[in-house]
Amino acid sequence: MSAAKLEPCKQGEPPLAEFFTVRHGQASFGAADYDKLSELGWRQARWLGEHWMDLGAGFDRILCGDLLRHRETARGICEGAGLDHSRVEVLSQLNEFDFQAVMHTYGELDPGAVPGTGAGRSDYYRFLKKAMRAWIRADIHPGETWVEFEQRVSEALAILADSPRGSRTLVVSSGGAIAMMVRTVMEAGPEAVIKLNMQIRNTAVSHFFASPDNISLHSFNHIPHLEHRERREFITYS
Repeated sequence: MSAAKLEPCKQGEPPLAEFFTVRHGQASFGAADYDKLSELGWRQARWLGEHWMDLGAGFDRILCGDLLRHRETARGICEGAGLDHSRVEVLSQLNEFDFQAVMHTYGELDPGAVPGTGAGRSDYYRFLKKAMRAWIRADIHPGETWVEFEQRVSEALAILADSPRGSRTLVVSSGGAIAMMVRTVMEAGPEAVIKLNMQIRNTAVSHFFASPDNISLHSFNHIPHLEHRERREFITYS
């Protein structure tokens, strides 16, 4: 799938398909069950939905991964936008990679790298970067291989590329999967996934144009619903 420049529509043709990826709202970092939204995560999702409702922006299709934080974020967006949540379709190819398995397996390989008691989020992220590099090199085997992760995200992109011209699709997923989408579209190296993944904010929006033989990235990691002065303190990354 090429990342070539976006071709203009010929006169009389409908516009290209568009899809908008959204990273889930703030999850329960540090809790026994990470895979659910915090109260702030719910608010972030509803605010994004309200933002789109204010713009009069609708969607022809809504897709999300089958993780709880994906489904809850999709529900929150629908609540804020006044959309029917029963329209949401689950697409397992949009799921996040199992970062806990990746870190656990890497910790077995290099126990000295495991963050100790009292470690902060920066220590956690440094460890995750090391673990992901080992996963890319196939030095560790956490279950899903890096190649399998690439392949299933490519399957999701192929589904999105096959959307009707002029349609708009909302896609709720996770940072790693969205980073892999961007990396694939931009034809970047594997390390780009690590760098992009660490930058994507909760409920951040990335915008793509698509046709069956091409997908182009239009914008990345925007949070228009959180950039108001009174909401900037609610910008989160996990």
